[in-house]
Amino acid sequence: MSAARAIGLVLGVAADGVLGDARRRPPVVAFRRVAGASPARGMGLAAAGVALGVLAERAGRRRPVVQATATAVATWAVVGAAGLAAQGTELARDLEEVRLDPARHALSELDPRVADGLTPVALSRASVETIAENTSDVVVAPLVWGALAGVPGLLGSRAISLLRQWSRGRRSWVIERADELAHLVPTRIAAGLTVLAAPVVGGSAGGAWRAWRRDTIAHPSPNAGRVEAAFAGALEVRVGGRTVYPHGVEELPVLGVGRNPDAGHVTRAVELSRVVGWLAGATAVVAALLAGLWRRSH
Repeated sequence: MSAARAIGLVLGVAADGVLGDARRRPPVVAFRRVAGASPARGMGLAAAGVALGVLAERAGRRRPVVQATATAVATWAVVGAAGLAAQGTELARDLEEVRLDPARHALSELDPRVADGLTPVALSRASVETIAENTSDVVVAPLVWGALAGVPGLLGSRAISLLRQWSRGRRSWVIERADELAHLVPTRIAAGLTVLAAPVVGGSAGGAWRAWRRDTIAHPSPNAGRVEAAFAGALEVRVGGRTVYPHGVEELPVLGVGRNPDAGHVTRAVELSRVVGWLAGATAVVAALLAGLWRRSH
């Protein structure tokens, strides 16, 4: 069964690359609509999705083709690597051409912060931050949980991320704690993969490692700051600082050292995100195979 799950992950990642933006896929659109109208219904839908994933795993327990197909469909439904790359590229292009209003709108689709009035430097900083965080949330985390828990892991991880996006504007202790637990391991894997990926895009592996280990101690989130710091260190820029959300202003620590980011750094952040995504896919396949071998031996 481990091989079937690994094959399903590969097929799902390939489908994401071919079919593009995950935000337009029916499962994600439906969940956003329900969660936006009622958080309680959103949580109920998330639980139903996980339960459906459990049934799919049981149905494929002795049927490799069924398990591979279910895993592939779930991976395609929730992994957002292609969409993130497309949005990040559009954002970088708007910043390069100094089209600030479209850039603010594009940022708002990726991040809940208040984008009105942000300067080109602030937009570039926010863009690097959100590309880093979304790389962890919509690419690495689903793949990690998919490798370890199959379809329920894929669906549950993405549902929690979507609920967290909703809660940032309204604050929900339950959703925020669930998100922290679900992403505790994936964010650290994402930061580690960022260190490995940095030289591929002409970045600094040492800078990524130092920023990750040094600058996240003061960050209020146990997760998000790690990936953002690793991206900042890899690109040799500074991110963080004063950030305005709908619920109020947060004074976040500065992550990384060096200059303020610009449009070129946003483009490189997209390239770094792509490489991290490829490494995450390979890691998930290996983890699925190893998890299967461990279950057989026990």
